[in-house]
Amino acid sequence: MKKTKKVLSLILAGVMMMSLTACGNPQGEKGGQADTTASEESVTSEGKTAEGKQYKIGVLQLVQHTALDATNKGFIKALDDAGINYTVDQQNAAGDQSTCQTIASKLVNDGNDLILSIATPAAQAVAGATSDIPVLVTAVTDPAASELVESNEVPGNNVSGTSDLTPVKEQIELLKKILPEAKKVGILYASSESNSEIQANMAREAIEAAGMTAVDYTVSSSNEIQTVVTSMVGNVDAIYAPTDNTIAAGMTTVAMIANENGLPTICGEEGMVNAGGLATYGIDYFELGYLTGEQAVKILKDGEDISKMPIEYLSLEKCKLSVNQETAKTLGIDVSNIK
Repeated sequence: MKKTKKVLSLILAGVMMMSLTACGNPQGEKGGQADTTASEESVTSEGKTAEGKQYKIGVLQLVQHTALDATNKGFIKALDDAGINYTVDQQNAAGDQSTCQTIASKLVNDGNDLILSIATPAAQAVAGATSDIPVLVTAVTDPAASELVESNEVPGNNVSGTSDLTPVKEQIELLKKILPEAKKVGILYASSESNSEIQANMAREAIEAAGMTAVDYTVSSSNEIQTVVTSMVGNVDAIYAPTDNTIAAGMTTVAMIANENGLPTICGEEGMVNAGGLATYGIDYFELGYLTGEQAVKILKDGEDISKMPIEYLSLEKCKLSVNQETAKTLGIDVSNIK
């Protein structure tokens, strides 16, 4: 009997030891899955490491087209290069303003640590949905004029970011260099985008300063692009299309009609040229996104105050000439000496 009691005592002791070991739960004090957010080092979504918490980042992109896609990629690359530990919720509004509002509310309600909004309508939707969460905007020509910040130098609220203000004057100079005989230029943009109206005003001034006449041709949606571009044929000598999201997304339609009718298009950015436009002298949208990502790192990792973070711009040194050789051949235009 004593021997049996001794065996039972040993068994009970073993069970107690196992229970104590289990209490030292390597999965964190809350139990369940490992709480990586409280660890000193954790794995990011890209397989890299960073100290501290895991950040939740929401992204609202207005519409899918080359420039905005490149901006998005540049932003993510900057986070990865900095070793930020994050999860990202990528959302695209497919060019619809009401969808922007819905997605903006979702990203705010989900409790993201920071929200990136790409293009002016997306930025306006997110900025209107929260005054607490840091909001970075990009691919916005003039955040102050779009009433996103108090001033571009000192935002004064929870919004900052980067501007895609393009060298409009230099783009019109490029148009004049390629098309020295041009007299009338049609400015093609969406009337619903404040971003585009700002550029259209700048273009109009530059066109008139160059001794040409400017005529506005606006669309209210992508459904009107074909009709409006067709109406330009025979009435203008060239088209200038700024970095307008509606026009950029429908650039293949613009190019199809314009090129078939011998109408050259000078564009606001490289992606539009690749889609059939003739040429541009513009910014690199990947670099713009990367610059915005560096701002995100300063906010999340370094605790920088977004209300004092000025809107940043890419320098003219980051701009580059892009020419669509196939379009030039179709139009019968010699661009061999354009630099």
